[in-house]
Amino acid sequence: MSTLLLLFLQFFKTGLFSVGGGLATLPFLYEMSDSTGWFSHADVADMIAISESTPGAIGINMSTYAGYQTAGIIGGITASLGLALPSFIIILIIAGFLDRFKDNRYVEAAFFGLRPASLAMISAAGINVVKIALINIPAFMESHDITDLVIWKAVVLAAVIFITRQKLKLHPVVFIAASAAVGIIFGFGGA
Repeated sequence: MSTLLLLFLQFFKTGLFSVGGGLATLPFLYEMSDSTGWFSHADVADMIAISESTPGAIGINMSTYAGYQTAGIIGGITASLGLALPSFIIILIIAGFLDRFKDNRYVEAAFFGLRPASLAMISAAGINVVKIALINIPAFMESHDITDLVIWKAVVLAAVIFITRQKLKLHPVVFIAASAAVGIIFGFGGA
C-alpha cells in the first residue's frame, strides 16, 4: 500500500474516532508512531508545540505536520484531508437529522457517554506529553540519580506558565511566545 494511501487511511480513522477535538487525536498519533515509525513520540511533542503556536485547529495542524514529515507537501495535504473528511461527512449527515433527533433519549445518552470518553483520551494524551516534556528516563537510567529523572527547568517553566495563566488570563499566544523566548534565551535544550 502506498505511503499516501496509508497516511490518508490512518488520519481518516483518527478523524473518525477522535471525539473531543484536536487533543483527542494524540492517542492516535502515539499509536501511529508505534505502528508505522513515521515519527517518534518526541516528534509528537514537537507537533503539539508547533500546532499550538500556529493558527488553525490543533488536530489539522498536527495532521499536516505529521503528513509533511512523512511524505512532504503532498503528505501534509493528504493527512489533513484524511483527518477532516470524517467530520465533514458526519456533520452533513447529522445536520439533516438533528432537528428530529436532538431530544431523543438515545442521542442524549450517546453524548453523555462521549464526554467522559473525550476527557479520558485528552487526559491520557496529556500524561504522554508530560512524560516527554518533563521526564528524562534515559538520563535517569544512565546515572541512576533520582534528580536526573525530572527535567527541572521544564517543570519550573510549566509551573510558572500554569500559575501565571490562571492569574492573568492572558491569551495563550503570549505564553507560547514567552516560552519560546525563555527556551532560546536560557538554552532549555532538553535537560
